[in-house]
Amino acid sequence: MMAKQTHGAFGTRMNRRSAMAAVAGAAALPLVGRAQEGADEAGDAEELAIAEAPSYGVRRPGPVQLLAAPLDKAVPQAKALVPVQMVVPNAAVDAPVEIGTITADGIMENPSGSFVVAWYEAISAPGLETNVVMAGHLDYFGVPQAVFYYLPQLPVGDTVSVVMEDGTQYDYEIESSRLYDVATELTPEVIQTDVVGDTGYEALTLITCGGPLNDTQTEYLSRWVIRAAKV
Repeated sequence: MMAKQTHGAFGTRMNRRSAMAAVAGAAALPLVGRAQEGADEAGDAEELAIAEAPSYGVRRPGPVQLLAAPLDKAVPQAKALVPVQMVVPNAAVDAPVEIGTITADGIMENPSGSFVVAWYEAISAPGLETNVVMAGHLDYFGVPQAVFYYLPQLPVGDTVSVVMEDGTQYDYEIESSRLYDVATELTPEVIQTDVVGDTGYEALTLITCGGPLNDTQTEYLSRWVIRAAKV
C-alpha cells in the first residue's frame, strides 16, 4: 500500500500506554520511531536504501494509523535489542525491519517502502515477554505484491522468525489471523485490547491491509491482524 515517505526521526516518543490509547478509527498502521541525533551521511544513505520502492503517483494509507493521546504518567521501557530482519519462508518474507518515526503531533508513520517491516519500538521488543507489534504493506503503488502480501494466507501453526541485531533469533508460531473492518470493528477499544495491548505472554502481532478497496480505489476497508506466540 502507498505510504507517506519520511526520513529522519522526531524527538517525540510514544510509550506503551500512548500507543494503546491512541487509536481513532484508523486507516493505516505505521512505524514507531527512535530518535537518531546527528545522523551522518552514511546513516542517511542506509535509511534511503531500505525504502526500495518510493511512494509515487496515487497514494494509499498504510496498514494502521495510531494517534497519540495524553498520558497521566510515563511508562518505563525495558532496555532491549533491536530487531533487524524478519523471515517467514512460507510467505516469501525475508525483509529488513526498520525503526520508524513518530511525528511531533504523535502520529506513527507508515513503513517507508514496500519491502520493509515497521517495528513499534515503543510498545515492546522481542525478548521482553509481552506484545511486539509490527506492520508491513500488502501492496504498494507500482508494487502489486509487497512484503506482507502472502502473510494473511498462512495457516495457524506456521512460523515467523525475527532476527535481532546481535544475531539472536526469536521464533513465533501463528495462533490466529483475523480480518477487521475498519469502520465497524477496529475501534479504539478493540485496538487497545486485541491489537497493541499487553498479551500476558510474548506475542508477535503483525498488521497489514486487506479486504476490498473503497469506491475511489485509494484505501483498503479492512486490516489483517495476525497474532503469533513465541516458541
